[in-house]
Amino acid sequence: MKRFILACFILFGVSVSDVQAQNTGVRWSEQKIWDWHKQRPWYCGFNYIPAYAINYTAMWDKTSFDALAIDKELALAEELGMNCVRAVLQYAVFEDDPDYFLNTLEKFLSICKKHKIKFMPTLFDDCVFGLDHDPKTGKQPEPLIGWYAWAWSPSPGHSLVVDSLAHPEIEKYVKAVINRFKNDDRIFIWDLYNEPTNGGLGTASFPLLKKVIAWAREVNPSQPITVGVWNGNERLNDIAINGSDIISFHNYGNKQDLEKHIAKLKQYNRPIINTEWMNRPAGSVIETNLPVFFAEKIGCMLWGLVNGKTQTHLPWGHRPGDPVQAVWQHDLYKNDFAPYDPKELEYLKNHILQSNKTAYREQHK
Repeated sequence: MKRFILACFILFGVSVSDVQAQNTGVRWSEQKIWDWHKQRPWYCGFNYIPAYAINYTAMWDKTSFDALAIDKELALAEELGMNCVRAVLQYAVFEDDPDYFLNTLEKFLSICKKHKIKFMPTLFDDCVFGLDHDPKTGKQPEPLIGWYAWAWSPSPGHSLVVDSLAHPEIEKYVKAVINRFKNDDRIFIWDLYNEPTNGGLGTASFPLLKKVIAWAREVNPSQPITVGVWNGNERLNDIAINGSDIISFHNYGNKQDLEKHIAKLKQYNRPIINTEWMNRPAGSVIETNLPVFFAEKIGCMLWGLVNGKTQTHLPWGHRPGDPVQAVWQHDLYKNDFAPYDPKELEYLKNHILQSNKTAYREQHK
């Protein structure tokens, strides 16, 4: 019967690929993603991990998830006018208890909505900054003072990335999460995979990355999907860009480096959003780079909000005993909610306010 129906479609000028596309979803056309982009505000937000969490496992795990702490921290972002947040989910927590994980994600989205912040979930992450390449649920280790993000936990973990026999279970996670929230207005973009190949995996990440993109397309969410461009690996970037509805990228360079990167990405003729930036010692700072994002109508999410157990005020690669540099690397607030630089926050708040007014005038000409 299925073959007969497909034959009828072909007879009347509808291709098999057209029929399959309706069922599984395809990459959004340029027209569709530009229409989506024009209906959205200028997104200006942050990458988020709560101060209490030493890694993303701790953020979501049933032994440590803290809705009250998250509510207090997101209130700081709302006061600044920030309207979007990005955070990595953790496959291990889902695997341990799928119902708990989905319900906890629902709680997090409710907190985001309370503070007028849209969420960009990131399903996977290859980054490793310490010794452990696989996540473990339950109570997480305490910080090793002086070691940048030493207990960072990738998702799903390097062992599972390279184990093709584990991929059917990972597929269940991808489809369960996206299906649950595929029409949820609190989510504005699905970021499928943070920095694939990082942490020493190299091309071993490619098979899972390709599968994740295909699985997301099968669910066909109402929100666009993306995989960020984060380095110069052309093979990786081809997979990421061709799998993305909206082009996303990381850039921790100064204003000139940022402008060059944006100019290069414009060749793909799609809206662009930056999903990681702000590294003060490298010259990626609010006063110079934020105006570039707004002038180019490119959304941006700096790293990060409140400094905590990840110790991301330290530079990448920092180890105990290394000299502490004068300029902190990431984050807007210290652990006690005191700003690192009140003038920096004032500039950020005022620029967002003025940018919103400018955007409103342009929309109502």
